[in-house]
Amino acid sequence: VYFFIRFIAASDKFWFMLELYSFVDYFTIPPSFVSIYLNRTWIGLRFLRALRLMTVPDILQYLNILKTSTSIRLAQLISIFISVWLTAAGIIHLLENSGDLPTFSEPVAISYWNAVYFLMVTMSTVGYGDITCGTSLGRVVQLMFLAVGLALFASVLPEILELLGSQSKWAGTYHGDKGKRHIVVCGHITYESVSHFLKDFLHEDREDVDVEVVFLHRAEPDLEFEGLLKRQHTRVKYFQGSLMNAMDLERAKVHEADACLVLANKYCQDPDAEDAANIMRVISIKNYSDDIRVIIQLMQYHNKAYLLNIPSWDWKQGDDVICLAELKLGFIAQSCLAPGFSTMMANLFAMRSFKTSPDMAAWQNDYLQGTGCEMYTETLSPTFTGMSFSQASELCFVKLKLLLLAIEVKSDDGGDSKISINPRGAKIPANTVGFFIAQSAEEVKRAWFYCKACHEDVKDENQIKKCKCKNLATTKPGGPAQSSMVNATKPANNVKKNVSVKEEPKPNMNGRPTNKAAVQQKSAKMEVGIADDQAKDFDFEKTEMKYDSTGMFHWTPARAIEDCILDRNQAAMTVLNGHVVVCLFADPDSPLIGLRNLVMPLRASNFHYHELKHVVIVGSVDYIRREWKTLQNLPKISVLNGSPLSRADLRAVNVNLCDMCVILSAKVPSNDDPTLADKEAILASLNIKAMTFDDTIGVLSQNNGASDSLSPLGSPIVLQRKGSVYGANVPMITELVNDSNVQFLDQDDDDDPDTELYLTQPFACGTAFAVSVLDSLMSTTYFNQNALTLIRSLITGGATPELELILAEGAGLRGGYSTPETLSNRDRCRVGQISLFEGPLASFGEGGKYIDLFVAALRNYGMLCIGLYRFRDTANAFDASSKRYVITNPPTDFNLLPSDQVFVLMQFDPGMEYRPDWGDGKGGERLLRAGHSVVGGPPGHSVVGGPPGHPAGGGKKPDSS
Repeated sequence: VYFFIRFIAASDKFWFMLELYSFVDYFTIPPSFVSIYLNRTWIGLRFLRALRLMTVPDILQYLNILKTSTSIRLAQLISIFISVWLTAAGIIHLLENSGDLPTFSEPVAISYWNAVYFLMVTMSTVGYGDITCGTSLGRVVQLMFLAVGLALFASVLPEILELLGSQSKWAGTYHGDKGKRHIVVCGHITYESVSHFLKDFLHEDREDVDVEVVFLHRAEPDLEFEGLLKRQHTRVKYFQGSLMNAMDLERAKVHEADACLVLANKYCQDPDAEDAANIMRVISIKNYSDDIRVIIQLMQYHNKAYLLNIPSWDWKQGDDVICLAELKLGFIAQSCLAPGFSTMMANLFAMRSFKTSPDMAAWQNDYLQGTGCEMYTETLSPTFTGMSFSQASELCFVKLKLLLLAIEVKSDDGGDSKISINPRGAKIPANTVGFFIAQSAEEVKRAWFYCKACHEDVKDENQIKKCKCKNLATTKPGGPAQSSMVNATKPANNVKKNVSVKEEPKPNMNGRPTNKAAVQQKSAKMEVGIADDQAKDFDFEKTEMKYDSTGMFHWTPARAIEDCILDRNQAAMTVLNGHVVVCLFADPDSPLIGLRNLVMPLRASNFHYHELKHVVIVGSVDYIRREWKTLQNLPKISVLNGSPLSRADLRAVNVNLCDMCVILSAKVPSNDDPTLADKEAILASLNIKAMTFDDTIGVLSQNNGASDSLSPLGSPIVLQRKGSVYGANVPMITELVNDSNVQFLDQDDDDDPDTELYLTQPFACGTAFAVSVLDSLMSTTYFNQNALTLIRSLITGGATPELELILAEGAGLRGGYSTPETLSNRDRCRVGQISLFEGPLASFGEGGKYIDLFVAALRNYGMLCIGLYRFRDTANAFDASSKRYVITNPPTDFNLLPSDQVFVLMQFDPGMEYRPDWGDGKGGERLLRAGHSVVGGPPGHSVVGGPPGHPAGGGKKPDSS
């Protein structure tokens, strides 16, 4: 029947009759009819049906069982070998049992399976001799088969063994335990990237990490990597495959995974190509399983826009992107406002266990205790319901020994919740999630267990455990949220009132920081300059668009880069002070690093215009011109076309008077020797440290009526602060590509070359930053998706999803008219640094305790203290180092020193406007380092009034600002 079906289905009947399988049917079907006629069974040539085994691979392919080329070829070889072997055994069995021709005499009785055994022994050339052919015809067939079988054995068997050997041990399928979660990690998978990732992801401080990690990568792991996988074999699996292949995604069970993490190669030659490859991986993952959560690392900020084009990309469902350029430059920008802040934040989201030792220096023990702090979230107990944030934060710090940074505020309309950092006046609703800094997840549970009825008299915070009482809050649903909204609208009204004030126009003496100003000076009315830092707020207020359309950043109409370029002489004539110098190494064709991410946090709208630090970029104009489209709407930027290694250029921009010198490189690391990637940055850093500066300082009294008191740029000069005499005292932060190069930054440190980056002196002091510290953010984001939102809002100055959609258009920031809604966005906290040398909190510097400072700053000024910046050498020796180090969240009984500076999260002050008397030396009441800018210098440049004890140079600086 099967033969006739195939015959009918055949398109060419003639060739069908000549096929191999047709001949098999010719020899096997007729004997069946003969056996019926003779009424006896005759096996005959039925053994030829074994040749049909060669069709098995085709059948398995039709059934979709065989999918890979390796498995198909292996099945074909095995089927050919077995079918030929069994068919030949059938021939020997037939001939031996039939006897010699022509009379079929002297048959040799041999079973079929003995014939199979005999042919295998013969084919393998072993030849035991226990079974032999007894008939002449059988011997002839054996000799013929020996030639065919030997060739078959010698060709097929090695290929089968080769295919079996090529089956990688990494080519299996993931089989997880039922109910156990797993994540898939892909992208740039190497021993270094995986070891850093696992060290943080599987850290002992993480609570209940019952998640298996599945790595999917095209290449096999090397021996070092394989050793790591063996050590972690109970929690880590590795599979070889491509993310672009749906079958490989199936093997890794991506559709069942809790999340998929895509790692980027931070040391790649072409960042845009690396980002494009990773975005394609995300597209493949989302195409395979559109509801899986994806966390991706990207190199370049402008590539974030492409993720928004993926239909199933949804940040509300947990999808997130960690943009290394955005966060790296954001960290550095915050260090310009509060030196050392980048180190503090990097240590907060990385999991580290500190081990202090009496053999270590005191400063190292203090620093290491802070590195053990991490960021955690926990729901606040009902006791906190109805409290203001400052009351809750004080209770947590004093009673629970926890630092409450922020809360998650749910919107009234049921929309997306938002994270409020140190919010002003808002009452805490029930079941609010708080963001804490603590040593472990176990400590943070106190916030949930705390019960006023049971724990109010408990002195030891470790005794605050789950109580049995049912003292639940009896607040009405929606009550606290309603009062929260009322409180939130009050500052907005104040801001509106504040900004809408308009003063009578006065003669304007602002000019552009170019030589055009000298010409324009003769005219009675001069236009507002590109970097107008004279802070005549009445002119500033007249500008209809002062902020971008979201109200989060200061905005100015687009300017051509030519209007912002200074040559060395113009820069020297401009008295720059309290500014930020960006030393940028870049070739004209270097990949863009996104300077906007460095400048935007310094242009956040929660600073008043006169508080903005002027940014002077020293580098190649050809490169900066390519970046300019993203910078042209940000005020107070100047460009010096020069070299960061030129001392003349550095002196021209008054590097000794700057608030921070940032050293960046956009050059592509060389493949030949990656350790040389930081050579320019290290040389620039050492060059500045080796410089000395003139000790003379000119003080010209401001005389509004006398025209001869004007500088060549048309503005009165008021100098109050002496800069550093020695370059080693210039505040500086250097970005490194390679962690190991940190050992070359400080010649006086004792760091071992193999020391981890976070343990080195430059990193502890906040003078070095490497992009590798951002690796920990992948784990942090997976375990707590709100943590990245908190870090990003703190670091970027207020970037929002709405703003990212605007920037995704590629047209840059858009200006917007001020409305109560956008102006209310100014009312958000910011990072600052206050000195205990002077001011209202100076009394705590003389032997005070940290807990007293914390409570006083929070109650009186709404400032949340999060750490200290202390001199490494507290002795007053002449050779004492001027370096400071970071202490994150010190213990409550920590002793303070007058020279300490305090990291704070400050409230926005809507009433803090420019006052001319700030330039007369009466500015002692100001607290914020970022607000040290004394307006009265030339256009766009601030003059800083340092503390009275600021030395002329040499030795230690009481205040590095």
